[in-house]
Amino acid sequence: MARLQTQSPKRASGEKALDGRLFVLDASSTGRIFTANTDGSDLKTIVTGCRVPDGIVVDVEAGHIYWTNMGNPKKNDGSIERVDLDGRNRRTIVPEGGTFTPKQMHLEKASGKLYWCDREGMRVMRCNLDGSNVETLVDTSGGDSRPGPDITKQCVGITVDPVHGKLYWTQKGPANAGVGRIFRASIELPKGQAPADRSDIELLFDHLPEPIDLELDLQNRVLYWTDRGDPPRGNSVNRASFDAATGKFSPAELLVTHLEEGIGIALDVAGNRMFVTDLAGSVYTARLDGSEKRTLLAANGNLTGIAFVKTPNTEN
Repeated sequence: MARLQTQSPKRASGEKALDGRLFVLDASSTGRIFTANTDGSDLKTIVTGCRVPDGIVVDVEAGHIYWTNMGNPKKNDGSIERVDLDGRNRRTIVPEGGTFTPKQMHLEKASGKLYWCDREGMRVMRCNLDGSNVETLVDTSGGDSRPGPDITKQCVGITVDPVHGKLYWTQKGPANAGVGRIFRASIELPKGQAPADRSDIELLFDHLPEPIDLELDLQNRVLYWTDRGDPPRGNSVNRASFDAATGKFSPAELLVTHLEEGIGIALDVAGNRMFVTDLAGSVYTARLDGSEKRTLLAANGNLTGIAFVKTPNTEN
């Protein structure tokens, strides 16, 4: 296991310490979930032995952590698991084969749904919080068998806007090909249409290096995403605002650069900060405008998903 390192960020003059807790996935051979304070201190491993974990969400009210296991991308053996905040009562809610290669996940508490992208499955999917009623909302396969041979059809990152009834996802395409895209569609299927032929899919951004994970600031109507492609536009965090009335987006804004294959992103809108992971094993923080980027943790394996929550009780 890589040696754990922390670097406590310096606060600006007069800035108060903010509460909160980070939950992070390490997709290296350890396959673990760990948690830390938002300054990188008090690092604890909660779960090990995950099968290439990628997406994570935390339901503080119910006391649960959910995550996706990509498994073997060449086999139909992806799954979704749940565990209590203290690491107890681990259980599989979507069994192996219930999804092909699940990636980023989104928790929609009000509707009691988990949403995720299925990469080699070329789908956007959801289920109930207990894993029942697994549904396909978008099918990008175009009739291709799974695992799909066309990487441009693979879905990766996802976020949901319940206020406007929309879901967003990324299709990153081949490495550094510059054909990454971000799409939007209604949460519910149009009446009489199937996931493979729905007519409401909108292409929002095209010709991106490799867009990965998504997060929405609903309060300020801003979409954030990571990109693991090459510089100058890749290895980055980006954002674009949208008009609530028209749904139209402003041009994309490059916020953070010099990541080492950026993957996960989590927002603390009230605290004016973001948290980002990369595959080189680092966790970063920055203000929402990208300024004051700092490294919180380094050399922690191959980091993927990250979640931020107000401080829960994680003690045994």
